[in-house]
Amino acid sequence: MFRRAIITRRLFSTVEEASADDLFLSAWKRTVPNLDPPKTPLTFMHPRSSPTPSKKLTINLVSPYSSHFSNKQVDMVVVPASTGQMGILPTHEASISELNPGLLSIHEGDQVTKYFISSGFAFVHSNSIADVIAIEAVPVEQIDPSSVQKGLVEFTQKLSTASTDLEKAEAQIGLDVLTALNHSLSVNIS
Repeated sequence: MFRRAIITRRLFSTVEEASADDLFLSAWKRTVPNLDPPKTPLTFMHPRSSPTPSKKLTINLVSPYSSHFSNKQVDMVVVPASTGQMGILPTHEASISELNPGLLSIHEGDQVTKYFISSGFAFVHSNSIADVIAIEAVPVEQIDPSSVQKGLVEFTQKLSTASTDLEKAEAQIGLDVLTALNHSLSVNIS
């Protein structure tokens, strides 16, 4: 039968315990005293200083053809994540989220800037920086509601008359994006 050694660390102890690196180095010096010990990973690691929490969130909103915001300081961002609406505040936990078609809201004081995004990803870093990479990002004010209604009718018709899987998929994607766009416009009006 094997016995397993249980190592306990005394919490709140004032006696400093030797690290694994220190134990390795002392064993190295006893075994091979005439050779310099190898460098271990802990040799290259330095303790991080705890950053002061930021009062603002830095946002970068980029699409393949343009950069809408670069290092803009805001209070909050709400993104249409695949799991639902996700609010991002300063000191948010680091995460990556897939974005669905929907409304992106950027809150800066009393002002709210709204963009419709078709899809993309949101990268939230632990240092109060959020990178939103969108396939398309359009300010809601620049969208023509009558064109959206025409597109909905067109893609609904395409979906009902589609004969191949490719045609059905293209029509369904167009219908999903336009439905989200239509919903974003109705939310923006109210």
